[in-house]
Amino acid sequence: MSSVRLSDIPRTTGFRLALLFLGLGGAGAAILFGFLYVQTAGFLARDVDNGLAREIRVRAAMNATELARLMNDRAPLDPDNMRPFALFDRAANWMAGSRVTLPEPLPSPDQPFDFTLAHEGKAMPYRGVLHRLDTGEFFLAAEDVGPIQHFRHLLAAAMLSGGLVVLMIGLAGGMIVGAAALGRIDGVALAIERIINGNLSERLPLTRKGGDLNRLIRVVNRMVDEIERLMNEVKGVTDNIAHDLRTPLTRLLAGLERVRRRDPASEEYADAIDDAIVETRGLLATFNALLRIAEIEAGARRAGFKTLDLQPVITDVADFYEPMAERKGVSLVVDNEPASDGLLAGDPSLLFEAIGNLVDNAIKFTPPGGQVALRALRRGDHLGIEVSDTGPGIPEEERVAVLRRFHRVDKCRNAPGSGLGLSLVAAVAKLHGFDLAIEDAQPGCRVTLWHADIPGEDRRSDPQDSAPADETPPEPVARLA
Repeated sequence: MSSVRLSDIPRTTGFRLALLFLGLGGAGAAILFGFLYVQTAGFLARDVDNGLAREIRVRAAMNATELARLMNDRAPLDPDNMRPFALFDRAANWMAGSRVTLPEPLPSPDQPFDFTLAHEGKAMPYRGVLHRLDTGEFFLAAEDVGPIQHFRHLLAAAMLSGGLVVLMIGLAGGMIVGAAALGRIDGVALAIERIINGNLSERLPLTRKGGDLNRLIRVVNRMVDEIERLMNEVKGVTDNIAHDLRTPLTRLLAGLERVRRRDPASEEYADAIDDAIVETRGLLATFNALLRIAEIEAGARRAGFKTLDLQPVITDVADFYEPMAERKGVSLVVDNEPASDGLLAGDPSLLFEAIGNLVDNAIKFTPPGGQVALRALRRGDHLGIEVSDTGPGIPEEERVAVLRRFHRVDKCRNAPGSGLGLSLVAAVAKLHGFDLAIEDAQPGCRVTLWHADIPGEDRRSDPQDSAPADETPPEPVARLA
């Protein structure tokens, strides 16, 4: 298990993303809180100003005597000066109402202003409006705004406290996310280190939580699977080359040494040279097949793709191998199903070679009097090729192994060949997007290539063209596409 260091967490993508979203969310919240604060404070201030303006409008029509009597009657009802009202003479001296003094200099008439009054030894905030009567006296209407300012302070403090709490929660969440991400990355890094050190069976760890990292890990694991398969194939090919080429090289060397030790006639020299040429051609054919498979697997032949019809290719294969089948006494049957024609993108020479290898193998391992069938298939939007024979067949446990280079079924090891035919078929099938299936034909073997994507076909449902439920393409032995 890897230990997560706190100093590494701020450098993780998860933590930085958490900070980014925290910053964006915090900025949005600050703008929203600021808007609410300004609107709330402005509403309270406007409410006070509107109330004072109403008082001024009501009292402005009264004369000074009536207003003085009203102020003196009202003053005892407001001992705390919550809403002080007072009347002043032309010199701004107090005449009636609440015992308050006007600020110096005098504020503009009929305009709201802020001032303070001493109350119980404290300066209390007020907001007032000063109105000049027609007779020259001043009428003051005011209101204690201390509770409003206290509410504004509480609102600002609550917003600030909430912002700090959100910040702390966001930082804690970012640390948790960063630590979790760092733990996963450390696990992935350790697994990669083990793979680099040569343990190709190691895979990157997955979690049940899913996510983008899991999707990336699945892709990387599939890549490592393919690398492991290719490495095993390379090792297997190396071993198989050493094993399968040792015999012809030994025969070639023994023949040459045998001729050299003797005093042969010219006919024996010619026979020895002919034998050496045959063995050398066989070796060159094996290496050429290996190079061709490597070229096909690398996708170098995809540039030669064109839209083609499989039917002429199948007919050409049948015409080419029919003499070989006749010489062995095997019946070669071409059985095209109705409406089996279909177009696909491919290289006709590669498809000819792959189908030809299947037919060649079928003829080679079918006893005289047997039958080899070559069929073009169509099941709905699936296009297929099938080669079946009445030979010994391929055991189920070896149907995947025979696709590897140089692998040969034990009971067929004495037959001529290098064990590369089906490997080439598998490479061509993969290049063209075919699924390859090997089945028991009872008796014999059946090899089927299915291609699901047919260019230019109308995929709309048509009951007459739909395949019956029991005629769906078989499951591939190995997914090559």
